Amino acid sequence: MLIDSHVNLHHHSYDEDRDAVIARAREAGVKRMLTICDKIENFPAVIAIAEAHPDIYASVGAHPHYAKDHLDLTAEKLIELGAHERVVGVGETGLDQHYKHSPFDDQVQVFRAHAEAARRLDKTLIIHTREADDAMASLLEEEAGKGPLRILMHCYTSGAELARRALKIGAYFSFSGIMTFKNADDVRSIAREVPLDRVIVETDCPYLTPIPHRGQRCEPHHVAYVQSAFAKLRGLEEEEASTLLADNFFRLFPHIVRAS
Repeated sequence: MLIDSHVNLHHHSYDEDRDAVIARAREAGVKRMLTICDKIENFPAVIAIAEAHPDIYASVGAHPHYAKDHLDLTAEKLIELGAHERVVGVGETGLDQHYKHSPFDDQVQVFRAHAEAARRLDKTLIIHTREADDAMASLLEEEAGKGPLRILMHCYTSGAELARRALKIGAYFSFSGIMTFKNADDVRSIAREVPLDRVIVETDCPYLTPIPHRGQRCEPHHVAYVQSAFAKLRGLEEEEASTLLADNFFRLFPHIVRAS
């Protein structure tokens, strides 16, 4: 079984062949996909994909790049949208101090709305974090202290100390095709150390195409290369890795109907 826990199927690069992309994923054995909302204005397109395909679920949220455009976004609005039965996650949200497309304080404000909504909906908080390790750790600890919160550190590329602090509050970690990149020793180092019951995989397609397909548009079926890279890294047989990663995914996203 293959599962792609983070796809962006509403992305314009799929406008001409979205159905074929989904078909190729199914042919490759991808049983579940989670398609992610990056802006509230894109939620109708995101949820329409999930409504049309029983093996695809959705999130609702605003990427930290766009926090400045979502300062009026409240937990109540996220709860209203996130109550949809096909929505299983809130985000992706978080902090990004690499590009700084939105001011830091705006990112924090919008993140807090997502965290409150995830807690009240009992749906998984999907986190993007880049070059903001200390601030992210402190925010997560504060929000987790307010009540139960399922947390996913998506496409993890941050440091060991943030990983340690996030693990302590129960977070899961997702690794992408970056694991296959020649210069990604730091990511592989974290992927070797995260407990096996806290790991899932993703593509983040259409981005981050894994080796051996670098230079091509990434698609959900490429998650097979990510899963194989993780299995090799941790010394697991392919079937063992498949079962482990699927079990982790369905535990982290309990609102998703388990694939047979």
